[in-house]
Amino acid sequence: MQNNLKAMMARAAFAVVSGIALFAAAPVQPVAAQEIELKLSHFLPPGHGIHRDWLLPWGEELTKRSNGKVKVTIFPAGSAFGNPARQLEQAVSGVVDIAHGLRGVPAGRFNRMGIIEFPFLVETANAASRTLWEMYPKHFAQEFPDTVKVLGLHTHNAGLIHTRDKQVKSMDDLKGLRIRSPSPQINAMLQQLGATPVGLPPGEVYENLQRGVIDGAVFPWDPINSFRLFEVTKYHLDARSYTASFYFVMNKRKYDSLPAEVKKAIDDTTGAALTEKFGDWWNQWDAPGLEAASKKGNVMSSLSEAERNRWRDALKPTTEKLLTDLEGQGVKNAREIYREMQQRIAKYEGGKR
Repeated sequence: MQNNLKAMMARAAFAVVSGIALFAAAPVQPVAAQEIELKLSHFLPPGHGIHRDWLLPWGEELTKRSNGKVKVTIFPAGSAFGNPARQLEQAVSGVVDIAHGLRGVPAGRFNRMGIIEFPFLVETANAASRTLWEMYPKHFAQEFPDTVKVLGLHTHNAGLIHTRDKQVKSMDDLKGLRIRSPSPQINAMLQQLGATPVGLPPGEVYENLQRGVIDGAVFPWDPINSFRLFEVTKYHLDARSYTASFYFVMNKRKYDSLPAEVKKAIDDTTGAALTEKFGDWWNQWDAPGLEAASKKGNVMSSLSEAERNRWRDALKPTTEKLLTDLEGQGVKNAREIYREMQQRIAKYEGGKR
């Protein structure tokens, strides 16, 4: 029996060795590269230029530059990740990998960056967006969580005041009107001019205008088309007295986990390279809003030069108070930031401020 047991063990050992040899000799099948999905959220409808002309093509560009390794899945307004107030938190937590959000929603953060929204500081998205990105390393980086990588900052072109039933041509016309506002800085401007600011995300403005809950809204031209606000407004005042600012961020842990070539693709298509595009983009995005309102027969007007100077004078105390409040909140160099913004914007817009 002992001899039989030894023979069985020998045969088993031979089988194992033979199997290993056969496995080693077999051709190695390549393992397919795993696709990297990046989830990107924002708060605007798919018809908006930011989605159509920027974020969608940008995702396609990452796919191309990574030889198909990267797929960007976009979640716009109306999706599970489209809440305007949660864009930053979603990127911080990793619920999404990349987010585009409105700085002033919710209020109370990025106060240094928010100085760009002070009255009569900005005319063009080009000048303001370049200014924000140039000043980011020194002045704004400290405001963002360490858990995100900032890919871009920008503003829209200086905006308008759109109203439902009453035409606004002067400061006096604003008195008592309930006007949707995107940030505390613009709230302060509207209050000084006699209006009552109402904080609302863009997606809720149509219904509130339709129901008469608000009398108007501050926006550039582009949401007038993308949110179809030309249907519920009749008057449009080209005030050019304010702007709103936005951020584009990525979860830092996700970025750090990516292959070097994917990181390079992201780096090469964001930051300064991205900032250069906002001026032309916003000009394109504003055009359909103006066209839609014109086709409907809405009434357009602009501030006279005398009225514009009246607004400027009336808003000087607002700017002073905003700066003083920031200093009281610990932003000791608020005036330095404001002066630097004035200088940089003047350089790009070709004027003195």
